[in-house]
Amino acid sequence: MRKEMFDHEINILRDTYRRLLRRNAKINLIKLTSKTHPADLAVVFRHFQDEEQLEIFSLMKESEHTAEFLSELDDALVNELLENESYERIAAIIEKASTNDQSGILNILDDEKAKSIIELLNVEEQEEIAEIMGYPDDSAGALMNTEVFTLHESITAGEAIKTLQDQEGAEMVFYLYITDDDDRLVGIISLRALTTTSSSTTLKDIMIKNVHSIRPETDQEEVAKIVAQYNFLAVPVLDPDSKLLGIVTVDDVVDVIREEATEDFLRMAGAGKDREILLKSSWENAKTRLPWLFASWIGGIIAASLIGIFENMLENIIALAAFIPVILGMGGNIATQSSTIIVRGMATGRVNLGGEIKLILKEAQVGLILGTLYGVLLGLFARFIFSDAPENLGFVVGLSICASMIVAATVGTIIPLILRKLDIDPAVATGPFVTTSIDILGVLFYFLIAGLFLQI
Repeated sequence: MRKEMFDHEINILRDTYRRLLRRNAKINLIKLTSKTHPADLAVVFRHFQDEEQLEIFSLMKESEHTAEFLSELDDALVNELLENESYERIAAIIEKASTNDQSGILNILDDEKAKSIIELLNVEEQEEIAEIMGYPDDSAGALMNTEVFTLHESITAGEAIKTLQDQEGAEMVFYLYITDDDDRLVGIISLRALTTTSSSTTLKDIMIKNVHSIRPETDQEEVAKIVAQYNFLAVPVLDPDSKLLGIVTVDDVVDVIREEATEDFLRMAGAGKDREILLKSSWENAKTRLPWLFASWIGGIIAASLIGIFENMLENIIALAAFIPVILGMGGNIATQSSTIIVRGMATGRVNLGGEIKLILKEAQVGLILGTLYGVLLGLFARFIFSDAPENLGFVVGLSICASMIVAATVGTIIPLILRKLDIDPAVATGPFVTTSIDILGVLFYFLIAGLFLQI
């Protein structure tokens, strides 16, 4: 119900924009844009034509609202909007953004353009952006916000509250970070704990000393796992001397989780890993999928060759050919299911090192149960539909699909585990690679079983 309401509101907003664009009502467009939340504006923006997008963006002010809007957009759309904008306007917009959003926008642009824009900012901002952009794109350093509010451990709760009231622009003050004389992070206090403590109590006496922290080079997926596991609103980023560099907030982590899940899903589906693939041209889409589908093509050639080797069986019992799609399809499906479960388990930390054998045996049992059930059903179907075929055709077909599903579930489980051992992203294990191997093994087992029991 909530999703339907949201879609309805977005449709109304889109129609309102288009009506104002037709009337060339620029003043009303500016007012509507300023009142629309940046996240909602980013969603409705994807419904517009290129000309409409450029016209609306040209009316937007160089404000924090516009900077937040750009940070919500897909990279490809940001590139298109800023392609013909002056360096001065881009600089005026991004100087209103937080440091991590600034670096995020600049990383989208080409190096020469980004460098020219950075030179238009003040020296302090240039240094902060240079520091953030120096970290890998998928690291905590690239995500962190450097505008962090800290307090010294020796001050009292009352003094801390007064100091906090003067910090309007502080980022994520649900947590207060406590430092010592050497500016090292020594503790953390929640805003609730601060406001419910006697005003004369020093922060050193009420702070939590065991602080979960990360390094700037920590991968963003690891950051997401920490935030999800401990339900943090923010995680401090420390240098080797335990000095606070910044914090990664939960809103950025949510974006990371969404992006990583999208990337893994695309790779598992054999569509590459570009999260913005829908915004690419047909030729770029084709180039991305080409290598993945080539694996399927190779597998298909091998499977076709195997069928050719057993051609004499098909000539003697033509009914055998009717069941090849069923056996390959069921095997491919259960293999994809197993590998998806394993990859997801790895991502959420539910698949632990040391329990691989147990996991493989469990999925093999699942394959046995499902294979037996569908083997019986397919065997009965073969027996009654193809009454002129050999009597044990139903047994052969049933046993083949059972064997295929057991092998498929096992292979779909083993491949991601092996790739993790080799320190390769397990998400690449699914899609064409798993289904192709199952196609080959399925055909092989089918004809070997047929040759054994039908004595062809």
